[in-house]
Amino acid sequence: MAEFTLPKNSKVVKGRTFAVENPKRPRKVMVYRWDPEKPTENPRLDTYIIDEETFGTMALDILLNIKEKLDPTLAFRRSCREGVCGSCSMNVNGTNTLACTKHVEDLKGDIKFYPLPHMPIMKDLVPDLTHAYAQYESIEPWIQADSALTPDKERLQSPEEREKLDGLWECVLCYCCTTSCPSYWWNGDRYLGPATLLQAYRWIADTRDESTGDRLDALEDPFKLYRCHTIMNCAKTCPKGLNPGKAIGAIKKDLVERVI
Repeated sequence: MAEFTLPKNSKVVKGRTFAVENPKRPRKVMVYRWDPEKPTENPRLDTYIIDEETFGTMALDILLNIKEKLDPTLAFRRSCREGVCGSCSMNVNGTNTLACTKHVEDLKGDIKFYPLPHMPIMKDLVPDLTHAYAQYESIEPWIQADSALTPDKERLQSPEEREKLDGLWECVLCYCCTTSCPSYWWNGDRYLGPATLLQAYRWIADTRDESTGDRLDALEDPFKLYRCHTIMNCAKTCPKGLNPGKAIGAIKKDLVERVI
């Protein structure tokens, strides 16, 4: 479980309470709030009393309900509602997940929404992922090949070669895994983190790519790669069921094998 952790020397205080009129099945929902325009009120935990019958199917529906009916100032990211874009990643009841694929029926007791842990907050449930995206860009996530192609052909793979990418290409860069990783919490300035390293291996494993050596050279660093200590929070929390720890292990294996 990836527990939300507050920044040092900060304390969440009880915030405002909102309630719908005459709820048939009242349920308490608490949401972390951070507003850069109201520094004296940060951070706080606002409480919303909602009729459970209006919750909808997914955790994201709860937030949309709150924004529409109780508090239009609430900020969060969302887009596809299908677990494809990764926009609505957040911490729900202590676990990093995608709000659009987290079933309401799995949420017991009071429901608590926090932003992804150990990330700078832009507003409420919206983390600043600028640094994480820069790390992703640093691995050059595109095919690099110098061999000539004839105009009427693509770079082909056998079915067996294509299967090597399963468990890698499905990553939606939601960063649930990265923000659940203690090594990234303490070394995020230099450690690339599970999401970026899984993406790095996606290109190393791709037989169409011709820059495997350069990619491995770029990752052979005490901090970029080897801060991973196989705690495996990444695999436990991934909403897509992927295993970044396994991909990181494969990178380490490739580095050893090319020396032997």
